[in-house]
Amino acid sequence: MYRAIAANKRNTVFIILLFVIIIGLLGLVADFAFFRGDLTIFIGTLVGATLYTLVQYFAAGSQALGLAGAHPITKADNPRLYRIVENLAITEGLPMPRVYVIDDPAPNAFATGRDPKHASVAATTGLLELMTDRELAGVMAHEIGHVKNYDIRVSTIVFGLVVAVGFIADMLFRMAFWGGSRNNNGNPIMLVLGLAAMVIAPLVAAVVQAAVSRQREYLADATGALTTRDPEALASALQKLGDYAQPMRRQNSTMAHLYISDPMKPGVMDRMFATHPPIAERVKRLIENSTRF
Repeated sequence: MYRAIAANKRNTVFIILLFVIIIGLLGLVADFAFFRGDLTIFIGTLVGATLYTLVQYFAAGSQALGLAGAHPITKADNPRLYRIVENLAITEGLPMPRVYVIDDPAPNAFATGRDPKHASVAATTGLLELMTDRELAGVMAHEIGHVKNYDIRVSTIVFGLVVAVGFIADMLFRMAFWGGSRNNNGNPIMLVLGLAAMVIAPLVAAVVQAAVSRQREYLADATGALTTRDPEALASALQKLGDYAQPMRRQNSTMAHLYISDPMKPGVMDRMFATHPPIAERVKRLIENSTRF
């Protein structure tokens, strides 16, 4: 477990560098495709990506909560949820995270923030209505597991950088169709390269996003089960999440990997881009390893 946490911290640096490279390559392609290779866009993109990464490190958590439509609560607002999170934080010896509720009938939850001292957890009204106390504790223990394992840092940064890649790719698209022929003398090869970069970069970002999420979900399941010593409760909660799954009202593919269950419509992404391992496999792992927790 501790090796996994240390690996997550190292992976944060690796993932940031990977996304900066992707963003830098997009800038390089833009230079040669649309500005005759003077490297102005490349240098500007690298500087902008570095500054953006620093900003996202501190701001992406709040941005994710805002996109989800989450609102903060106190113990008086929802004693049941607040006390469950409070007890779990005490059990793990972690600072009390800020607690949020999302007004949405789709059962789901997520954690965000850059470290345990600046963590937030959010649950939908649909989750609160569907789960028993044991199951809700299992779900929130899973989210606290993301906090303990520093998954929130990696996932939050990935969320911000996926947004950046999509934004730059969109700029390339606009340049290709409205400014490409003027800036590159109509070179069709460079125009094709620019369009290819526009398509490939978001796909690479999506693959990285999915890979980051899948293994962290398994690890958070195990951490949550260890915290509560009740793997059957989390397994039951996951089964309900699968049986009663529905798309979130406020969907955003860039933050799909943050949730405990895929918040998107079924079939939107194929298996390669799925940000979550199959519910059945997660339930199976919990039940098979229940005696070890």
